[in-house]
Amino acid sequence: MTALNFDTIALHGGYTPDAEAHATSVPIYQTTSYVYDSAEDAAEQFALDKPGQLYTRFTNPTTEVLEKRLAELEGGVGAVAVASGMAAINYALENITVAGDHLVAANTLYGGTHNLLATAYPRRGVTTTFVDIDDLAAVKAAIQPNTKALYIELIGNPNSNIADLSALAEVAHVAGIPLIVDNTFATAYLNQVFDFGADIVVYSATKFLSGHGAALGGIVVDSGHFDWTQNDKFPGLTEPDESYHGLVYTEKFGNAAYVNRIRYYLLRDSGATLSPFNAWLILLGLETLSLRVQRHVDNAQKIAEFLAQHPAVAWVNYAGLPDSPYYELAQTYLPKGPGSIFTFGVVGGASAGRKVLDSVQVFTHFASSGEGKSSILHPASTSHAQLSPAELLASGTRPETLRLSVGIEDVADLIADLDQALQLAVTES
Repeated sequence: MTALNFDTIALHGGYTPDAEAHATSVPIYQTTSYVYDSAEDAAEQFALDKPGQLYTRFTNPTTEVLEKRLAELEGGVGAVAVASGMAAINYALENITVAGDHLVAANTLYGGTHNLLATAYPRRGVTTTFVDIDDLAAVKAAIQPNTKALYIELIGNPNSNIADLSALAEVAHVAGIPLIVDNTFATAYLNQVFDFGADIVVYSATKFLSGHGAALGGIVVDSGHFDWTQNDKFPGLTEPDESYHGLVYTEKFGNAAYVNRIRYYLLRDSGATLSPFNAWLILLGLETLSLRVQRHVDNAQKIAEFLAQHPAVAWVNYAGLPDSPYYELAQTYLPKGPGSIFTFGVVGGASAGRKVLDSVQVFTHFASSGEGKSSILHPASTSHAQLSPAELLASGTRPETLRLSVGIEDVADLIADLDQALQLAVTES
């Protein structure tokens, strides 16, 4: 057959029914260990000379299906699944940085990612310059000789700003560094970022990939396109690893060196391993990814249009609206829809916004996003609470900003819920 299409891969990718049970659904291999065929087999696996189920901290048959399926959906050479989205972000960057290194990152990142780079990484000796990625000149100027990556989100959290992927990839590649993209809010259904020059993609699989809010998980996917040997910036990949008796990852694994170093070096030593059960739960969500995400974005477009015309709404940030500064970029990179997470402000400011939070009945007030259930949040006091006032301002997060994660409920019910909450807010504020 020719290459399979997206929806078929989402159901079948990475899995062949086992020879004994012939199970149509991926089994849950709830085991820590595996029996080796011989002493030689065990030694070869531990030396990374032979593939196999080494130990569940590294590999697991259930988790391996998830990894292969995501790699196929993204068009990458490999993936590694880990315990959470934050673990995925940390490993993606830790894999290529050491003390003395530098990163350039968007100033519109999720608050937890910003905090990781602004406070935790400096304690390791790795600094970050946060920059307005709409300003390509500023991005270029921020890159230093010791910069190891440009890190962005395709759809920013919380304001749904859209990154110009191709332009940013060119800036990164001219500087000899990879473009790492958090694709959580879009997923490969809305944009396969490797097609636009991205080198590494990270996910919080907790969000849209699973869709049900029942499993924590993260994924790092390697495009296999970046040449780690082009300069001397990445010695962890190009120089001997003495913990494996001089193994060189680029020589051993070729264009899959990056993802294999995460698996066999970082997971070995710090062990943020995804449980097989959570891998199975995320796989269940992946089967309906395209159906759910299309419903998400269809609902989001209708709600954004409703809010933009509502007399109690002061402003709406959604790239699906023609007056958005990101409308044209959304047409280029997200023609199926610019995601389903966006922000708005209520007439009356922060106090009226709090009333909306307390008045919704179908929207749920919780911190996650990308679930079937719609949620509403005040980022400045929750997901972005660790940012300073200046950092909040730079990220576009105002005191009155409310973030919606639009779910797959009946859109008429969602609109009616927002309408009644907005009317209460402006009446009582």
